[in-house]
Amino acid sequence: MKRKTLALALASTLGHPAAWAEEQTLPEMIVSQPRPAVATNNPSPSAEVSQDQMREMNVINVEDSLKYTPSIFIRKRYVGDRNGIVASRTAGSLQSAWSLVYADGLLLSNLLGNSYNFPPRWNIVGSEEIENIEVLYGPFSALLPGNSAGATILINTRKPQQFEAHARVQGWSQDYKHYATDDTYRGHQEQLALGARVNGSLSWSFLFNHLDTHSQPINFATAAVPAANSGAGTPVTGGVPYTNPTNVPSMMFGATSLDHSVQDTMKIRLAYDFTPDTRAALTYAYWQNDSFSDTRTYLRNAAGQPIWSGSVNIDNKNYTVSTSALAPSDSNTQNQLLGLSLDSRLSPDWSIELSASDYSTPRDITRTPTTAVAGGLGQPGSAGGAGTITFGDESGWKTLDARAIWKPGQDRKNHTVTFGYHYDHYTYSSAKYAASSWTDDSSIGASPVSATMGDTRTDAVFAQDAWKLDPRLTLTLGWRTERWQAFNGFISGYAPIASRDDTYHSPKASLAWRAAGDWLIRGSVARAYRMPTVTELFQTEKIGVVTQISDPNLNPEKILATDLTAEHALEGGNLRLSLFDQRTDNFLTSQLNLTTNVNRVQNIGRTRITGAEAAYEAVDFLMPGLDLNGSLTYTDSEILSDPGNPALVGRKVPRIPDWRASVFASYRFDERWTGSLGLLYSGLQFGNLDNSDTNHNDTGSLSKYTTVDVKLGYRFSKLIRASFGIDNLSNEDYFIGPHPFPKRTYQAELRMDY
Repeated sequence: MKRKTLALALASTLGHPAAWAEEQTLPEMIVSQPRPAVATNNPSPSAEVSQDQMREMNVINVEDSLKYTPSIFIRKRYVGDRNGIVASRTAGSLQSAWSLVYADGLLLSNLLGNSYNFPPRWNIVGSEEIENIEVLYGPFSALLPGNSAGATILINTRKPQQFEAHARVQGWSQDYKHYATDDTYRGHQEQLALGARVNGSLSWSFLFNHLDTHSQPINFATAAVPAANSGAGTPVTGGVPYTNPTNVPSMMFGATSLDHSVQDTMKIRLAYDFTPDTRAALTYAYWQNDSFSDTRTYLRNAAGQPIWSGSVNIDNKNYTVSTSALAPSDSNTQNQLLGLSLDSRLSPDWSIELSASDYSTPRDITRTPTTAVAGGLGQPGSAGGAGTITFGDESGWKTLDARAIWKPGQDRKNHTVTFGYHYDHYTYSSAKYAASSWTDDSSIGASPVSATMGDTRTDAVFAQDAWKLDPRLTLTLGWRTERWQAFNGFISGYAPIASRDDTYHSPKASLAWRAAGDWLIRGSVARAYRMPTVTELFQTEKIGVVTQISDPNLNPEKILATDLTAEHALEGGNLRLSLFDQRTDNFLTSQLNLTTNVNRVQNIGRTRITGAEAAYEAVDFLMPGLDLNGSLTYTDSEILSDPGNPALVGRKVPRIPDWRASVFASYRFDERWTGSLGLLYSGLQFGNLDNSDTNHNDTGSLSKYTTVDVKLGYRFSKLIRASFGIDNLSNEDYFIGPHPFPKRTYQAELRMDY
């Protein structure tokens, strides 16, 4: 395909005016069989990150690639964090079920739950194999379930056309000093990606990744300062006074969740072109994680010995430090994904796309002590002592999507009709056993002390028609009908749970107008339902010091989303302006009571999230070699009603910042040297439904923050490059919930691309 023709085709696909496309000179590229589309003709605002952009960023884990994407925040608390929840302009950083993440059409989102410990399985993808990442905002496509109400992230990996090899070695170091912790935390990662095409029809790709990393403290053991003085308890020193998010004077006993994680990923993908128009792909991925979460006590007795638990006295105040407050934990998980996809153009009028996936956890074990052990619970190498061991080996999900695309008519331009079927089945199982030795799986009792399990299933049919009314006007209409079921629910100690079977309908509409002056204006409106996850329904158990309480009778979230977007193609760049509004009935949230340590999931009446977003990207901005992208988002949120607690009306929706901003600039000094600078800002937000957490500067709070990242790269040859980067250059001290985020972190990498 000639460059000019290809530019026009891309401009039409992306919604850019032809005038802009004609002015661009694109590099040579190979046009191959299109990859399966998760959301064909999606009528949503969108953003994209390319592999070239990723190479200019400080990217260790895949989710780092999205840090400068408009209105996207990934709750990555440290390198190797397994709980990287996606937050967006309408979804908070604990609403894990409000986003979708796909890799080559296969679902990576962990929709077993809607909280901090159900993140997408980012580890299935390596950053070296990515071609680009697309981000879609809102539930405006009938092809997607209501979990797209926040954002849909589509990761596309390279399809090798000849032999290629990519290798990278990275190391990093963070000096962390806060409260009574003063230490250095380091890690390293090695990644290899290979691929080739054989005999023109068969292609293969292989990924291996090894990561070994240590985190800063992710939590702290604390208690409120007692009102009355008391001489009871062992006198100790080292406690750190602080003020909790609700301005209650508190005392800190030590640092917890110092994670040492060793992760390995192996993946192979085979693709075969039966004909130039028919292609199938098979993917198998395996990811394992071994993690030890350590603790450090700040407390010392009169002899200078560490104190890990018991009744203590600090400044004439008596505290009880429970054995679980400074307890470590150990976990071992194995995950595997098997996926199959097929796409075929049957005729000029018809094409089909099929994808199926099976995600399973052959091993998922967590061990925690419950009694003091010799040398203290948190000391490295401590062993023995009673505890609990939890098994979650039978959890996972299966999905199937079948889509047909029909372009009727002689010119096949007026209509693009997509219709199909979706199936998903989520299974959750967790059984906790008492163990005489918390490090020995064979020491568990005969019966679990608690168990919870359950299933959900969705069968959906959908249809969507992108109808070009005239060359400048396109109307997209969609409909989605979903039958949702919840069954096999079991919570030990409770009566049998009845099954549920409900049907929901979601209409969608969008009108796009190519106005004068190279503007594209699009208005979209959609109804969507976000179904309760299996753990929101059935997971009632104690996890560490927190008691999780579910509700089998939860209602699905009923969402009405609207968006008005204007896009303007500029010379060398693109400007997008969006106004958005989202109303949610039966808003589902989990609220942790810090006094009782009970986390209860519940529906509240109605919420509103309204905002405006501006995003701009440009190549050779103001000068050759300077590329720039930036965004600014303002959001106003409000709880509109809650019959169960009218006092919440008028409060802000938790974890939705009022302002977000991002800027990323990269500069090519010459053929060998490149540099980049990134800036992120997040404004005021609350964690509690009643917005009582007005102290935003200590553990447990949600901070405002501004961070700056820099990177300098050097190309030794066509094959070899090296770089040095710094994240959080200004050493910003900020929290998201109880978790302190990394301080200034130095990174170095050496990479080879063949």
